[in-house]
Amino acid sequence: MIYTLPPLPYASDALEPQMSQETIDYHYGRHLQTYINNLNDLIIGTPYENMPLESVIMTATGPIFNNAAQVWNHAFFFNMLSPEPKPMPHELKEFIIRDFGSVEEFKVQFKKAALSLFGSGWVWLVQNDEGKLLIIQEPNAGNPMRNGYKPLMTIDVWEHAYYIDYRNRRAEFVDRCWELINWKKVVKRMH
Repeated sequence: MIYTLPPLPYASDALEPQMSQETIDYHYGRHLQTYINNLNDLIIGTPYENMPLESVIMTATGPIFNNAAQVWNHAFFFNMLSPEPKPMPHELKEFIIRDFGSVEEFKVQFKKAALSLFGSGWVWLVQNDEGKLLIIQEPNAGNPMRNGYKPLMTIDVWEHAYYIDYRNRRAEFVDRCWELINWKKVVKRMH
């Protein structure tokens, strides 16, 4: 199986000013493409060569896992964004209020997790087997599926995700990401 760069559901300049076209061109167009190229090179002649990407993530280790997870994580992140975000659906608000106390407290906790993750990685909103929503940190290429969680939303906190637009201001990047999240996709992933 040859992995390819998935198409974006919006134009490369559509997320401005929160995320510049230059960031999309480098982060999505070049950085993600490099993970895809690396993964394709690494799986030739291995048992992973014909596996679906999620199966590779669940079973691989080392460089194959790192590149496969980064391909999946990035595609998930970019497809979660929207140039025309809508308000959070009532159904999702109810779950967030149930599990975090309020939408505001959820955002505070999520941002705290994003800022306290040392180095590179991802912060996720996930759902466990009982339906409870949790915020988890995954360093480096970590993916919550490997721990039995259903990924609902993520923010990439690797420096390459925000350095062009925000330099070292990770907090500002996280704040601006709230303006781009497609909450309807988050709800759809819950079901």
